[in-house]
Amino acid sequence: MPEPVTIAIVGDRDPTSAAHLATEASLRHTAGALGLRLAHRWVPTPALAGGAEPVLGGDAGVWIAPGSPYADMGGALAAIRLAREEGIPLLGTCGGFQHVVIEFARNVLGFADAQHAEYDPYASTLFVTPLSCSPAGRTMPVRLEPGSRTAGWYGATGAEERYHCNFGLNPEHQALLHRGGLRVVATDAGGEARVVEIPAHPFFVATLYLPQAGSSAGRPHPLVAAFARAAAERAGRQAVQLSSAE
Repeated sequence: MPEPVTIAIVGDRDPTSAAHLATEASLRHTAGALGLRLAHRWVPTPALAGGAEPVLGGDAGVWIAPGSPYADMGGALAAIRLAREEGIPLLGTCGGFQHVVIEFARNVLGFADAQHAEYDPYASTLFVTPLSCSPAGRTMPVRLEPGSRTAGWYGATGAEERYHCNFGLNPEHQALLHRGGLRVVATDAGGEARVVEIPAHPFFVATLYLPQAGSSAGRPHPLVAAFARAAAERAGRQAVQLSSAE
């Protein structure tokens, strides 16, 4: 029997968090619906402060979980950078979206001082700021860019999604991030970013909302399902490489 496809959930697990429990449940829903052997493990952000590769290098996918501010912001950013640079499938949700923005701004766009207002509201270069109208606790429409990979996974150009956060991409930097290669592929009714992706990456998607909240047994969320498939493909390649090396 093949080894299970292991997903590392990067975040500081709270057993009372509905978002964290939904994250785990959505992976179970996906495994059952797709017939995959999925396993997950939580990796607390302080465990990555010394470097992500020794901790995450063997995982088939990385999910940057809700829960900002993290115990160690640097650990979360290290995980994101590893996945981005090494082609490891990554899904970031809620706080994960926010930290994907910070990592890209710092390490790709060159804004070494890019900051998140939840950590430092007075920082000089804020890429993540309070949302103009908080969607936390609400289900709201999302417009998906036709032709984007995300729209393809949805099989639609619109969706209704549930939110849990109060912070998002600073609109002043949205066009800069988009031009830099972290493409904004979904927006709210006011045009503010709700999903970003790197099109050339095997799977690199971050959503400001919680797709896991829309998952159910027999009907996993399409983004979670696409993420799991990408992770399974990576696990298959890793198995072939390991077999060839023996």
